[in-house]
Parts: sequence; structure tokens; C-alpha cells
Amino acid sequence: MSLATITFQFLAEPTDVNFGGNVHGGVVMKWIDQAAYACAAQWSKEYCVTVSANGIRFIKPIKVGQLVKLTASIVHTGTSSMHIYVSVSSGEATESKMTVANRCFISFMAIDKEGRPVHVPSYTPQDENDFQLELVAMHAKNFAKQLDMDFTETTGVH
Repeated sequence: MSLATITFQFLAEPTDVNFGGNVHGGVVMKWIDQAAYACAAQWSKEYCVTVSANGIRFIKPIKVGQLVKLTASIVHTGTSSMHIYVSVSSGEATESKMTVANRCFISFMAIDKEGRPVHVPSYTPQDENDFQLELVAMHAKNFAKQLDMDFTETTGVH
């Protein structure tokens, strides 16, 4: 496995679930942020901060006791930013079949001790799937920028 991808695997615990017995959405978002941070830090060899999370999609519930697998992959880099695709799969711990439960594009920035952006190694897609993920990440990035501009224009709040 390259530095561009990291994987976490663990069991969903009783403390992770809501009153309906499903893992709480906020817990899944925390897992996504942690996996993406590990991926960004491994790639950049720097301390990183979350910039945005785009296109988070809750596809199917994760139940307590299920095996959870998060795969975080660099799909695009800027000068100091890294765009990471995180896929969250789940399934019964005693079975080999896992299905995608959540997915998200999340962006991080590498910073120095004073909080200033630092350069990150550039990422080059290796195959057609990588190119497609990079394209979707760029669409998500551009959509987020437009949403920020629309919000500021509409509300006057920055």
C-alpha cells in the first residue's frame, strides 16, 4: 500500500450508536476526519488541519458490532492542500462481505508550527479510477468555493 492510501478497521461499539441502534452520523464524521488526517499527515509528513468536508453521503446504517473499514486516499494535491476520498464500508465481522455505508471528500492543509501553510508533495493519479476520483474532488472543491461565495453574497457573513 502506498502512502497515498491508509486503512482503518475496527468494530462499531455500543458507545458509537444512537437510540435507533445505528452508529451516530457524528461518530462516522469523526472517523472520516481521523482517517483523512492520518492519510494527509502520512502524505505530507506535516501537521495538518481540516479545511472542508464535501459530499458526505450516508448510504446505509452501520450497526453496533459490525466490522467497519475506512479507506482514505489522496486524490488531488495543491500547493499546501490535500484532497482525500474516504470510503466507509461495514459488514458482519464473521463474513467477508462489506458494503459501502458512507463516503466523503475531505480537504486538509499542511501547516508549520506557526500555522502557516507548507508545501506538500504533489500527487499524480495512477489509473483511470484515480483520474475520475480527482475529477470529482475538483468538482466538490469548486462547488464548495461557489457555495462560500453565494453564502457571503446572500448573508454578508464571511
